Amino acid sequence: MSKLYSAGLFSAAVAASAGFSQSNHAFAEGPLNFSFPTFPSSSSSNAPQPSPDNKLPPSSPKNLPQDAQQPPQPKVRNDNPRTTSAGFDPEPLVKGAEILKSIESASSSDAKKVFDLLKKQEETKQKGMEAKTAEAKELQAQHENERQRIIYDEQKKMAQHQAQIKSQMARYEDELAKKRLQLENELQRARNKQLVELQEVSSIRQEQARRATEEQIQAQRRQTEREKAEIERETIRVRAMAEAEGRAHEAKLAEEVNRRMLVDRANAEREKWVAAINTTFDHIGGGLRAILTDQNKLVVAVGGVTALAAGVYTTREGARVIWGYVDRILGQPSLIRESSRGKYPWSGMFSRAMSTLSRHTNSASASKNGNGFGDVILHPSLHKRIEQLASATANTKAHQAPFRNMLFYGPPGTGKTMAARELAKKSGLDYALMTGGDVAPLGSQAVTKIHQLFDWSKKSKKGLLLFIDEADAFLCERNKTYMSEAQRSALNALLFRTGDQSKDIVLALATNRPGDLDSAVADRIDEVLEFPLPGEEERFKLLKLYLDKYIAQAGSRKTGLLQNLFKRNQQQIEIKGLNDDILKEAAVKTDGFSGREIAKLMASVQAAVYGSENCVLDPNLFREVVDYKVAEHQQRIKLAGADKASA
Repeated sequence: MSKLYSAGLFSAAVAASAGFSQSNHAFAEGPLNFSFPTFPSSSSSNAPQPSPDNKLPPSSPKNLPQDAQQPPQPKVRNDNPRTTSAGFDPEPLVKGAEILKSIESASSSDAKKVFDLLKKQEETKQKGMEAKTAEAKELQAQHENERQRIIYDEQKKMAQHQAQIKSQMARYEDELAKKRLQLENELQRARNKQLVELQEVSSIRQEQARRATEEQIQAQRRQTEREKAEIERETIRVRAMAEAEGRAHEAKLAEEVNRRMLVDRANAEREKWVAAINTTFDHIGGGLRAILTDQNKLVVAVGGVTALAAGVYTTREGARVIWGYVDRILGQPSLIRESSRGKYPWSGMFSRAMSTLSRHTNSASASKNGNGFGDVILHPSLHKRIEQLASATANTKAHQAPFRNMLFYGPPGTGKTMAARELAKKSGLDYALMTGGDVAPLGSQAVTKIHQLFDWSKKSKKGLLLFIDEADAFLCERNKTYMSEAQRSALNALLFRTGDQSKDIVLALATNRPGDLDSAVADRIDEVLEFPLPGEEERFKLLKLYLDKYIAQAGSRKTGLLQNLFKRNQQQIEIKGLNDDILKEAAVKTDGFSGREIAKLMASVQAAVYGSENCVLDPNLFREVVDYKVAEHQQRIKLAGADKASA
């Protein structure tokens, strides 16, 4: 019995130690729940073997003690073992005490088996605990390795992040350095620009100071010349006064003698004229007395004077009527402003011969210069087109084919009239110029004048090129409200005379607004040529042409003998330092100028040269006039734009 009791104490102690170790393990790894089986009483000798689940043989309720037969009370788990004193969990001891009680109540024959079974169960638990401990250590080692690997990864990521930060810092420093260099360059450029501006301002100030000094020197020089001229005038005046006083003294000495001689001569002349007048009046008085006293002589005298007056009046009026008829039949129409034909068939023969000779001379010189249109400078394509039309017109006249009508349109001053004149000369036709603005003032006579114009044009043996400038003035649309009935009639008359293709007249119209022409007029046009503003190359050629015409050849025109006798020679203009580069520079500045504006520009240069002191054209004076005319051209364009905007 004592052995059985000691075995129970030992098993209780082992259970307590196992519970304590389990409690400690639960403390280390987490809370764990243990369940202990119930033991049978020692009086049952034929107890069955323990089942695999609880390692104890099942016992019947009869063999168990009364306490064991009762259902076990629910156990309260202590999830906070450290809340007790010293962190001790008394539950295993309680379980051990219950086991001891059950062992005591069991029979002595089964005590050894129960003890062995408990011992084996404890050993199995110890092995399981050791296996769990080893597994826990292995897990702890794995956790440690994983922690080391995570630390290594974190360190590697940290190193990569630091490397990225360093590279970003390096790039940022490079960008800062580039920005600093760029800022320094901009500051350097700004300083250089300021230095250039300061140099320009300094040069401008120096130039202004130089000009002011020159103006002051010129003013002093002019003042000196004025003073010198004043002194010379004073000297001349004093000399003249002295000479006048001497002549007055001499005149006083001879005055008395001359007075007596003049008195005697005047008396003699008076007596002679008085005698002649008396004699004349005596004769006239005698004749009048004879006529008045004789009735027949009076009738003859009155009839002779009346017949003389009537004859003079009749002759004058008859000559006027006959001359008007001749002028209407043979003369040039009043609408023609300019023509290569004479006013009458017999007039201007010598002038036409001279013009033909000069035309041949000019054509030869133009062919040498490479320009077949004299003073007309056109775009090469337009120039070629007009030459083709001139050749075609000449061949058309030679083959008695109908002529083709033309329309020239473009801005004012682009050479439309000059091109038409040269076209007529090149094609061998006569040339006549009229303006559309001359038709409206004629009123009801416009139709008669139009027919008279076309009748006169058909009398040309060579064929005539009729150039109508400003054609839109009376050839505009017939549905315009401001168009008068006389203008409509004149337009209808022109349309009637140009209804068929003519073999005698080439109709050339010029306008700035081709869209305003009547549709019937546009239908009669066969060739349309646009005259644009001259380009840079054409402006350069025009500047050279008018420089030679207005500057180089100024004062070198040949005049007649009488003009040379009564007119003083014109002063020659001296050209200094004016080369093609300066003319090209002026050609660039005069963008948008027409040919007429370039001609006016060179005329202004000529006037500026004549207005100077030494009559010398230098680059400074030329540039000054060109800049002034360019500014005037731009101002005129602005004013025209402002007028259009206000309209």
